[in-house]
Amino acid sequence: MIELISIVKKFGNKTVLKNIGFKVNAGEIMVLLGGSGGGKTTLLNIIAGLIKQDAGDVIIKNKLVNDVPPEKRNVGFVFQDYALFPHKNVFDNIAFGLRLKNLKRDLINRKVNKIMEMLNITELARKYIDELSGGQKQRVALARSIVIEPDILLLDEPLSALDPLLREKLRIEIKRIIKNTGVTAVYVTHNLTEAMTVGDKIAIFDKGEIMQLGTVDDVLYYPKNEFVANFVGANNIIKGKVVEFSEKEAVVEVISALKPVKVFVPKYPILEKKREMYFCIHPENILLGLKEHKNVLFGAVENIIPVLQGLRVVVNAYGIKLCVSVTKNSFNYKIGDKVWLSFDKNSIHPLCGKRSRLEGKKFPLMCIKKDAV
Repeated sequence: MIELISIVKKFGNKTVLKNIGFKVNAGEIMVLLGGSGGGKTTLLNIIAGLIKQDAGDVIIKNKLVNDVPPEKRNVGFVFQDYALFPHKNVFDNIAFGLRLKNLKRDLINRKVNKIMEMLNITELARKYIDELSGGQKQRVALARSIVIEPDILLLDEPLSALDPLLREKLRIEIKRIIKNTGVTAVYVTHNLTEAMTVGDKIAIFDKGEIMQLGTVDDVLYYPKNEFVANFVGANNIIKGKVVEFSEKEAVVEVISALKPVKVFVPKYPILEKKREMYFCIHPENILLGLKEHKNVLFGAVENIIPVLQGLRVVVNAYGIKLCVSVTKNSFNYKIGDKVWLSFDKNSIHPLCGKRSRLEGKKFPLMCIKKDAV
């Protein structure tokens, strides 16, 4: 439905998009995830035709649209600030795009009433924008973009202006609405939880490049490089080298440890004996105070950090600092206490250093866990 091929965009001497390429299939939601200044919004504007790329192609429904003006691309756009007309009521805001198409009044009324019913905003029809809450404005903006029956729906940080509780509720609702309409969508956010909730696929951006592209599970559990690992919270990163292979596993000697420490990992095809590389472990996959797995370390509690989900506990084990996620009720230690750590070998994943993964292509040396032997 959407294909981007080697998109490049420069503003002056600064390159903000560097050879961006991916496909979004019909009915899918692709999330562009990353911090500010990564080029995500610029890419949306290029897809919409609001900005012209310096190189590369935009293909929508198998048609090259590089020279097609925005109004003929049949793209809906939900802007970060909603871009609603304050002098028009809700009904007229939603009907705006339909009236530009010179549709008959009865047809416009039917379409607008149907979309308002779908989004549960029928009672707002005669209200003006300054009378609405943030969540209501978001629904109106979404209705205005969907009612024109676009081939593509673009959403630029649509929930960023809302409070956290409303954002959590609407991120689930917005995915349901998009899926019910069957529209193909590209959704920009800097929030990891939002990306995981909404997206079928995620492209993680940094400085105009795609660091990794894949399903939610691929990106979250099998990050390709240190940037992605830190971004998705797999921020226990250790450096080691393979010193031994067996039939199904490898032994890695941790280089940063103050004393000889070895950990067991699956026999990934990318591993080579004596080759130094980095590995990551999610904090959620480490057990605190238990020795239930083959990988067992001993250390001291160095820091305790309250988070919404409970506690993040930093343990120094032979110079290796590991962050562990625990619930507050299960934590019975204080800073300085000695403690055991353990984790399953399948929870440690190599960072293979590839900067992006384009659809339909594989790495020369696969490092995804499911491809390991």
